[in-house]
Amino acid sequence: MAAPHETAPPVQPRLRAWQRAALEAYRSQERRRDFLVTATPGSGKTTFALTLARMLIESRVIDRVIVVCPTDHLRTQWADAADAAGLPLDAALTNGVGPVRPDLRGYVTTYAQVAAKPALHAARAAAKRSLVILDEVHHAGDGLSWGDAVATAFEMAPRRLCLTGTPFRTRPDERIPFVRYETDGAGGWRSDADFSYGYSDALRDGVVRPVVFAAYTGTSRWRNSAGEVIASSLSEPSTKRTEATAWRTALNPKGKWVPHVIAAMDERITHLRNSGMSDAAGLVLASDQDDARAYAGIVEQVTGEAPVVILSDDPKASDKIAAFTHGTQRMAVCVRMVSEGVDVPRAACLAWMTSYRTPLFFAQGVGRVVRARGVGESATVFLPAVRPLLALAAELEQERNHIIPPPSEQADDLLDVEPVEHEPGEQDSTEMVDADASFAHLLHGGRAVVAAPEPLSPEDEDFLGLPGILSPEQMAALLARRDSHARQRAAGTEAPKPSAEAAAWRAGAELRREVNRLVGVLAARTGTPHGQIHAQLRRAVPGPASAAASADVLEQRRDHLMELLGA
Repeated sequence: MAAPHETAPPVQPRLRAWQRAALEAYRSQERRRDFLVTATPGSGKTTFALTLARMLIESRVIDRVIVVCPTDHLRTQWADAADAAGLPLDAALTNGVGPVRPDLRGYVTTYAQVAAKPALHAARAAAKRSLVILDEVHHAGDGLSWGDAVATAFEMAPRRLCLTGTPFRTRPDERIPFVRYETDGAGGWRSDADFSYGYSDALRDGVVRPVVFAAYTGTSRWRNSAGEVIASSLSEPSTKRTEATAWRTALNPKGKWVPHVIAAMDERITHLRNSGMSDAAGLVLASDQDDARAYAGIVEQVTGEAPVVILSDDPKASDKIAAFTHGTQRMAVCVRMVSEGVDVPRAACLAWMTSYRTPLFFAQGVGRVVRARGVGESATVFLPAVRPLLALAAELEQERNHIIPPPSEQADDLLDVEPVEHEPGEQDSTEMVDADASFAHLLHGGRAVVAAPEPLSPEDEDFLGLPGILSPEQMAALLARRDSHARQRAAGTEAPKPSAEAAAWRAGAELRREVNRLVGVLAARTGTPHGQIHAQLRRAVPGPASAAASADVLEQRRDHLMELLGA
């Protein structure tokens, strides 16, 4: 009869340099009870954690492993990885079942299960010397019930390993259990990681793909509660309220912004598949289930192939993620389900069609498409050209610690939804009229890059997306050229018949796009922000913002810009 815990010889993974360095850092501090590892999404935190667990078991420091993760899908993913590493863990243990099976090394649970019965998990952790692995530990902020439960359940555990790829919070007043903090000199708190491995480190080591951000502008038009039609461009300066409404309107599945960007992403997937990444796929992130279903219909109309739809309340969601991971479908439309921890290496494109704009969610979303499998791969993120998202994209490669500012310094832009002040008696209701899209610029190295003045040869086009071969300006030129094709494909989707008012507005759409393109060229040439050039343009040629300007005003602004450029 096999002895307890006896398993087939595990396949020892080949550790990356950072994982070996992190193990050495742990050994040098092995008397420390808590150890925090911050490693960029896609870098291999699971492999590191399981290797450490085996090391502690073999040295008889611990006898049990308890993994806590955010979702049931990740629970299965952890159990599969642990089994391959020779650490059989129970992924189906519920709060209603008794002791952990003696033939297993431990179990995998979720933060929700711990929150439901923290005393039960405390007893399980105390029954044997346990290593508790808190995956994506940022879910355990003190401001959440999960945080209190985690602190109660694992306070007495002899060893705790905290893992995160996004060490910051959406709310500034939440502290994470078992994480050390130090003052940041400004009255706030900064987490003190025991080992950090950032995106720039992983990019240097070839562990992750370089990310190209393709920003798409467009003009949104909506009717407010007073019956007035308001128009605003995503990329022109405006109030936060107008910006938020223009953003929501652009994401409305009844407009043209969504099918345009889906068509652009589909062309990018086709190019990747024709260039050696035969199973390349894209993810569409939606804000809610209604939008997800509507986006799925648009994907099918644009691409001719129905996408995989992954919803959080679908009992088959985990099975769908697994099937998509190993399948050949071009796209998956999802609501939060693949925001973190889910490993889909063939996903190389992401369409950001959600109003979520926190640093946490943005980093997690982008993290789904950066895992490198071979040399020369790159990831492309298609996003609205709005200030909050462009700022997050520009900061992606910067090292970020978990910083908690003082409560008095809480900022609205740290939250998902900005509060809007209404006039007395005013109701917050808008009705979509129309929304279009056009390629605005490529974000590279924190700067907006517009099309290069020199033409591209067919040979140049073959290299789109291979880092270091095409200049950012050439890549922007190629995306801009393909933009017209994407617009034609988007026009083939079903949409409500435009009113005469909308048809008249669309007559100036090409002029608006030309003005925005010239603004981008002038911004690249002078280093002046787009918003500042738009403001100068309105002073030179008075009138409303370009989104609402007449064709005559737009023609004058185009001519003025061409004079400035010497064209």
